[in-house]
Amino acid sequence: MGGMLGRSPKDAGSAPSRPGFLARLRQRLNRGDSWLTRDLAELLKGRRIDAGILEELEARLLTADVGVEATARILEDLRARVARNELSDSAALIRALRESIAAILAPCAQPLVIDRTKKPFVILVVGVNGSGKTTTIGKLARRCADEGARVLLAAGDTFRAAAIEQLKVWAERSGAEFAAQLPGADPGAVVFDALEAARARGCDVVIADTAGRLHSQSHLMEELKKVRRVIQRSAPEAPHEVLLVLDANQGQNALAQARQFHAAVGVTGLVLTKLDGTAKGGIVIAIAEQLGIPIRFIGVGESAEDFGEFDAEAFAAALVEGAAAAALEARTP
Repeated sequence: MGGMLGRSPKDAGSAPSRPGFLARLRQRLNRGDSWLTRDLAELLKGRRIDAGILEELEARLLTADVGVEATARILEDLRARVARNELSDSAALIRALRESIAAILAPCAQPLVIDRTKKPFVILVVGVNGSGKTTTIGKLARRCADEGARVLLAAGDTFRAAAIEQLKVWAERSGAEFAAQLPGADPGAVVFDALEAARARGCDVVIADTAGRLHSQSHLMEELKKVRRVIQRSAPEAPHEVLLVLDANQGQNALAQARQFHAAVGVTGLVLTKLDGTAKGGIVIAIAEQLGIPIRFIGVGESAEDFGEFDAEAFAAALVEGAAAAALEARTP
């Protein structure tokens, strides 16, 4: 895995992912047969790739939260390949589908690059309760620490005492500094004081938690905007990253959350969690097609090894190639 720290943006897309994480992704994204290619070999037996087959695929894409726009783009590509006689069998169709999905995802596969000239580099983490926000912060802190950065976690979710406690545990586990106030304190004040503490202690990175807001509650979104303004008063260029954590199981609701958080605070990167819990994962394609926001990380489980940089090719392969498809490709000369 290429480092996040000090890597120039032009190098960002070329960072290799850990082989162990890619293996986990394949194993957990689609347990058993893929939702897209399940029964495809049976469906295609003795048939050419025709309009009927493509209509079946279209229905599966739409059912899997891929979205109308991305589905239309994928089908347009596949129809063009059929017209050029490029898709002679199901293995060729599966490969073409994987390539079409990877093409949509590729522009969003942009790892987080922490600029060491910005000290501290401020990451504001937002998302609704239950999305995996606190766990993401802990894993991100561990990655930064592993690369030699001094990290401070700021407990900006002051509504829940449990959130402050959870963050403190993650700080201890990752060796990060910790800044908090009493439950009910003003979140903006907590983050402002945390930035002052980070400067005094020589920290490289500040990761600020925020309350798990229901994206439909406008007054909570206003408070998030206020936290952002407070950060900018302390450091005009900050936050350097606004990271939105989304639960992939939320499907179209995750897309709605992304739109509203982006409108409120200008999201610069996404983390998609709980991809091990969804049988689909197609919402990732919809988000890439409709929003174009960089996808920094994905999570396929609870442990530190289940969290990794987003790789478009690997994700497309894991999504499309279920057990049946992999076996089919293995049999095809």
